[in-house]
Amino acid sequence: MSESTIHQAPRLNRRQSIQLGAAGVAAASSIPLSQEALAKSPDPAVGPTTTPWVEPLPVYQPKQNVASLDPAPAAQPWENECGRAAHQFWPASGPGKLYSIHAQVAQHAFHPQLPMNTVWAYDGMLPGPTIVARYNEPALVRFHADIDPYAVGYGSPEITVHLHNLHAASESDGFAGDYFSAARYGPGVTRAGTFKDHLYLNRYAGFSTDPAGIGDPREALGTLWYHDHRMDFTEQNVYRGMFGTYLLFDDVDSGDEHDTNPKALRLPSGVGRYDIPLLFADFLMDKSGYVLYNPLEIKKGHLGNKLTVNGKIQPFFKVERRKYRFRLINASVARFYEFYLMNGTTSQNFTRIATDGNLLPAPLTMNNARVPPAARADIVIDFSKYPTGSQLFLVNRLAMADGRGPSGLTANDQMLRFDVDSDPAEPDVSRVPTTLRALPPIELHKVVYRRRFEFKKELNDIWVVNDKIFDVEKAAHNVKRGTAEIWELVGHGDWHHPVHIHLEEGRILKRNGKAPPAHERGRMDVYTLAPEERVEVFIRFRDFTGKYLMHCHNLSHEDHAMMLRFDVKP
Repeated sequence: MSESTIHQAPRLNRRQSIQLGAAGVAAASSIPLSQEALAKSPDPAVGPTTTPWVEPLPVYQPKQNVASLDPAPAAQPWENECGRAAHQFWPASGPGKLYSIHAQVAQHAFHPQLPMNTVWAYDGMLPGPTIVARYNEPALVRFHADIDPYAVGYGSPEITVHLHNLHAASESDGFAGDYFSAARYGPGVTRAGTFKDHLYLNRYAGFSTDPAGIGDPREALGTLWYHDHRMDFTEQNVYRGMFGTYLLFDDVDSGDEHDTNPKALRLPSGVGRYDIPLLFADFLMDKSGYVLYNPLEIKKGHLGNKLTVNGKIQPFFKVERRKYRFRLINASVARFYEFYLMNGTTSQNFTRIATDGNLLPAPLTMNNARVPPAARADIVIDFSKYPTGSQLFLVNRLAMADGRGPSGLTANDQMLRFDVDSDPAEPDVSRVPTTLRALPPIELHKVVYRRRFEFKKELNDIWVVNDKIFDVEKAAHNVKRGTAEIWELVGHGDWHHPVHIHLEEGRILKRNGKAPPAHERGRMDVYTLAPEERVEVFIRFRDFTGKYLMHCHNLSHEDHAMMLRFDVKP
């Protein structure tokens, strides 16, 4: 089965796509669609049969930086670079560590019993490479658009990369309209190009008004991920495989369990050894094992019948009898997960240390972790409690019948098997202290404005915020740099909306008029709205100016206009 027989090739602008809907897109496409792709709602039981636990979990080592880039990075864009704005803060000592990542077509095997699938992936890897960085050490990543600008199939080969949710300047934030390739470019940039330089200062929020230029260490993030954010095609491009991991460390969360610095937490460490990112994504496959994209589901939220961890279906992971840090990252386009650690039929406790990449003030003992689309949860599992030869399972128990959100039923999706294989290779000196990272105060006296945002679906199946579709060229709101606001997020109808706000982490003040649960009392950047739910968020706007986004991270909703632009003004 060739790729062209199962995928569409959308080349309509966003207003045409929204007005036509899925059937119109299919009819307007010059590429025929298979019966599988046209199925109204594929039976979750239909798909390829795969044997579980036959392949090890892919665990990636940190990507190595390069000594130089040609042309050398600069504050202003180069001739062959897409027409971005100048970098707002160019470090006097230069851009720091340099990285080069290529968005390219590749072949990927989700399981040894399945055929190779064509994916679009960073450096040809699904998931993409893991970048490990440190606060106060800038990094510049050159993203190359190497996908054929005239490629057919679903998705759009222009790229714009969002590092979710680094405190970053607008020109490096991956604004949806900043997409580019060698042949096309979006309204947020001034010309096409073969690459774009993203400067990640890796500085704490508030650095520009701090006399020492450091910012507030309580604003540190740790677990981030990057993904494509191309306007109208974010869902399709992410679904094709364009996502990866970016980890940040500092003196507190130092990434070294042997650290003698008294500030260091000494959490389980060694990225790729005892500190393991786990990226979860689901894919719809036909009986032969080829990935499908269903155009009739694009306004609901695309769900797959095969669930993957680090790009593999039901892998196993050999562990030592010691503590491990797992960074759970939901890279699915619409699926919610609720993870349990199971020993036989008994759920096991683990320790939650972070939400959305932000360390909590204190660890929480829990037996489950719900992770909405784009959200993250860092947990520590202590395998010393289990004898060698034990097998434990990471299980998703949250059922979804469609893209509306959790159905209220229970699933039993065994996603990853842990094999307790041996005693530690060396003594486990890692720990989980009773205190992690203090939270900055919520300074309500600095609030200058209160805004209300209502997320709902119109009768014509268009997703809107405050009854308006996304306008890429006009800000829905202007906020003043250095101020704080309260944003009230309201969900309508019977849909769940994981709302993401770029630039800054926020703090939930109230959920439906009540204090949020313990794991939501830290800093966050994804705020889930259950049907008819209301969340009040305290948020600040510091350091950078320019255009930013708020949107639903059900990527179907985002692509169908449930997004707004806000500009930070001096």
